[in-house]
Amino acid sequence: MNKTRYFLLAALSLVLFSCEKEEIPGSDKSIVILCENDVHCSIDGYTRLAGLRDAIAASDTAWTATVSCGDYVQGGNAGALSRGQYIVDVMKAVGYDAVTLGNHEFDYGAERMQELMPQIGAPVVCANLFKYGSSTSFFPSYTILEYGSRRVAFVGVTTPETMIGESYSFYDNEGNQLYDLRTDDVCNLVQTSVNEARSRGADYVVVLSHLGEEQPALGITSHQLVAATRGIDVVLDGHSHSVVQRDDVPNLDGKLVPVTQTGTQFANVGKLVITADGHIFTTLIPCDDISYENASVSSVVTKVHQDLDQVTGRKIASSEFDFLFKDADGRRLLRLGETNLGDLLTDAVRYAMQAQIGLFNGGGFRSGIPAGSITYGDVTNAQPYDDHLAKFEVSGAEILSMLERCTAALPAEEGQFPQVSGLRYTIHQQSDTVSDVAVQDEGTGDWIPIDPAGRYTIASSDYYARGGFYDTLKDGKQLAFSAGLVRDALADYLEKTLGGIVPDIYAQPQGRITIVND
Repeated sequence: MNKTRYFLLAALSLVLFSCEKEEIPGSDKSIVILCENDVHCSIDGYTRLAGLRDAIAASDTAWTATVSCGDYVQGGNAGALSRGQYIVDVMKAVGYDAVTLGNHEFDYGAERMQELMPQIGAPVVCANLFKYGSSTSFFPSYTILEYGSRRVAFVGVTTPETMIGESYSFYDNEGNQLYDLRTDDVCNLVQTSVNEARSRGADYVVVLSHLGEEQPALGITSHQLVAATRGIDVVLDGHSHSVVQRDDVPNLDGKLVPVTQTGTQFANVGKLVITADGHIFTTLIPCDDISYENASVSSVVTKVHQDLDQVTGRKIASSEFDFLFKDADGRRLLRLGETNLGDLLTDAVRYAMQAQIGLFNGGGFRSGIPAGSITYGDVTNAQPYDDHLAKFEVSGAEILSMLERCTAALPAEEGQFPQVSGLRYTIHQQSDTVSDVAVQDEGTGDWIPIDPAGRYTIASSDYYARGGFYDTLKDGKQLAFSAGLVRDALADYLEKTLGGIVPDIYAQPQGRITIVND
C-alpha cells in the first residue's frame, strides 16, 4: 500500500469510526461537509462525491452535507452540448444541501441561469447578486440547515469579476444594466448575512465562496473577505482553481478562519469536519482515491455519456503531437504566452471569416487536444462555449492599446491574454509595453509594421461584441456575424481545410508572440 493511500484510509477511518469512542448517549455527532468547486463538467467525479457522503452517513457517526462553490455548468461537452442541462441533472441526482454561483453559471446568459438553478433541487445562496436597483438579493443570501441539535448557516458569494467576463448577462444590447454583483459592498453584504444568520440561531457559519485566492481585476479575494469580516467559521472557496488544504486567515477580531479550496475538475473532494465539541478540520481527498460510488448518480452519468458519444465520437482529424493546455505545474499556458493551440484556433477563425487578423483570449480555452485521433468531442472540450464567429474593424492604434492592456498582468496568468493569427508582437514584461507589432500581408506573407492610423479586420467571437474582455472590439465597427460557432469553425478547419491531418507547423508555437524580461 503506498503512503498516500495509507494516510487517506487512515483519515477516512477517523471520520467513519472515531466518533464511536467519544460519543455518549444523547450527544451530537460530528458534522462532515463535503465540498467541490470548479468542477467544469467533469461529471464522473459526482458519483464518488455522493458515494463518499453515503459511506460516512451509513456509518452513523457523523451528520453529512454536500455543497458546491460554483462553476459547474460550463467547461466541457456535458455543459456545452446541453447548455448546462446535463450538469444540473447529475447534480440533482447527487442531492446537494446548498450551492452558490460561479462566474460560469452566467455563460449561457442570466435567463438560462435562472432556468437551471431551481432544477438542482438545493438552496442557491448568493449574497451579492441583485437585480439592478433592487435592495433585495436575487437569491437568498444564506440558508440555515439543522444537523442534529446544531444549526449551520451556508452563506454564498460570487466574484464581481463576472461582470467583466460575462458582462452580456448583466447588460442588455443597449448597454442598460440589468443585474449587479455589488462590487463595493461584497464584504458588507456578507457581514450582514452572517449577522442575520447568527441572530436566527446559527451555531456555525460556512461561506460558500467563489472569490478565489488571486486578486481579480474587479472585486476581492477570499482572504480579503475574511480580513474584513467577523463571525465566519470557515470559507469553502473556488474560482482560482487553487489547491489549498487549509489557510488560516485572521478576521477583524484576530480569530483565525480556515480557507480551503479543492483545485478543479474533481482533482480533490474537500472535507470539512465540525466535531461534536466544535473543533474544525479541513482536508482534501484525491478523487481518484475514493472507491465509493452512488448507483443512482452513476446511472445518470452513464446516460449522459451515452447521449454525448452520439455527437462527440466522430473523428475529424489526427495529430502526431499534443495541443497543450497546462504545463506540468498546472499553469494554464494560453494565459501566459503563445501556444500551438492558440495558433490553431486563431488561424481557424481568421480563415472562416476571411479577416486580416485572428484573435482569441487565452481564458476562452478549457482543455487541450491530445495527440492521436481528434474527435468532435476533443474540439468541444477545448472550446465549449456557445460563441459565434464575428468580424470587426478597428484602428491600428486601438490594437496597440489593447495588446498592452491585455498583457500587462504577466508573468501572472491572465484570461484576456491575446492569442493571435496574422499578427505578431513583442511583450516587455518590466515596462508593460509591446513593440514590433506587425500584420502579415495576405498576398506576400511579409510582415508589415502596424499603422496606428490604419484600419484592420479582426476575426474573433461575438462574445466580445456582447462584452467580455476586449472593449476595443465591442466599441469597434462590427462588420459581420455568423450563425456558425467558434468550435465548429475549428472542427471544419481541422477536417476540411487541413484535410484531416494536422501539419508539423503546429507542433510548436510559431513565434507570433515574443516575451522579453525588460
